[in-house]
Amino acid sequence: MLIDDAAVATLRDEPFDWHFKALPPGFSGAPVTVGEYLAGSPRLTGFGTPLLTLERRAIEHNLATMASWTAAAGVSLAPHGKSTMAPALWKRQLDAGAWGLTLANLPQLRVARAFGVSRLMLAGALTDPAGLAWIGAQLDADPGFSFVCWADSPRTVEIMDAALRGAARPVDVCVELGAPGGRTGARDEAEARAVAEAIRASDRLRLAGIAGYEGALGHDASPSSLGAVDAFLKRMASLHADLPYEVDEPVVTAGGSAYFDQVVDVLGGLDGRLVLRSGAYIVHDDGFYRAISPFSRGAGLPGGAGPSNGAGSLGGGGLSSGAGSSRGAGPGPLRPAMHGWARVVSRPEPGLALLDAGKRDLPFDEGLPEPQTVRGRPAEALRGARVTALNDQLTFLSVEAGSALDCGDVVRLGLSHPCTAFDKWTLIPVVDDVEADDPEVVDLVRTFF
Repeated sequence: MLIDDAAVATLRDEPFDWHFKALPPGFSGAPVTVGEYLAGSPRLTGFGTPLLTLERRAIEHNLATMASWTAAAGVSLAPHGKSTMAPALWKRQLDAGAWGLTLANLPQLRVARAFGVSRLMLAGALTDPAGLAWIGAQLDADPGFSFVCWADSPRTVEIMDAALRGAARPVDVCVELGAPGGRTGARDEAEARAVAEAIRASDRLRLAGIAGYEGALGHDASPSSLGAVDAFLKRMASLHADLPYEVDEPVVTAGGSAYFDQVVDVLGGLDGRLVLRSGAYIVHDDGFYRAISPFSRGAGLPGGAGPSNGAGSLGGGGLSSGAGSSRGAGPGPLRPAMHGWARVVSRPEPGLALLDAGKRDLPFDEGLPEPQTVRGRPAEALRGARVTALNDQLTFLSVEAGSALDCGDVVRLGLSHPCTAFDKWTLIPVVDDVEADDPEVVDLVRTFF
């Protein structure tokens, strides 16, 4: 078992109260739990604004599509859990066949261990002595716990070695290769080999693989970005052939949510286990990933395989397997599963509407929200509308002169970049079908940031 199902299930026993800003404004009466509230089959119109929602059908499609793609490609997936920090969604990814879970820092690791995740990758170096000691204790206390992290300098290895004195089990470490202008990672092969030698010289560490992040070298699907990614991955492949690993099956890991097709093309034939770390795919978006995802760029499923439904369920009644989508379940682009909802609170000028969602509620770092529909109004109500800016609590929506959009209207917004959406919400309603007139809320996803 890769995650403690019982621990995830207890999230439905949390009190549903004012601690969560998604609480419906009219909610009153005796205290109830999340599960008890959902038993009443609530509808989205009962929730206030601002609001972030997820769509069950899109999530199920995305889970199935990615699971089938990785299975057909013969590679493993350890989704980057920092995208959602939602154990219920982690469970869905693991139930759908993910090999493990990737995280970015020590606090995130602690959340994962609290929910019993038994195979974790830290996508980076851990140089906090207290954190390293905690990892050592976790490994010693749980023979079923598997952990791998990265190192990009001999100094990092020195810190790890000193902090793990007294630990019974060695920590598996991947050499991280980087590139000038990128993020972390040894900048050249000579430095990477020195890191590998330092790992092998420690009896508290094991040289377990090679790691890299190609996403820092490109930010679009232009030929120059794709070429930079390809060149970096070929450097990883060359270095991998030279490293004397200390495990039977070394890990070769790369692949965010933008260029995982190239990762498979270049690294898929290497000895060892190729582990992708794509995380945003589960909710996708209406912005950055919509434009750059391999599926959007025509990367079909290897061998022409179609997706199959992932197993498991979220919260016992929310994201259940096999529900399917009224819009089809075949291979193809991922679907945006997250949306913002904001109410018009001011129409101070003919061409301007102010909505009650801002930077504290919606992501904005990889593109501004896109107006999509107005609840209860025809599509013409948003003709020519576009978001021009967000401040802390408001969205500035430019509209055509004479627009019928009025105070009190609720606008659905397409969003870009899930990694900076989930951190703004501790509880997120899941609707069955976002296109319904009044979608049913089938679950409430808890996040831990």
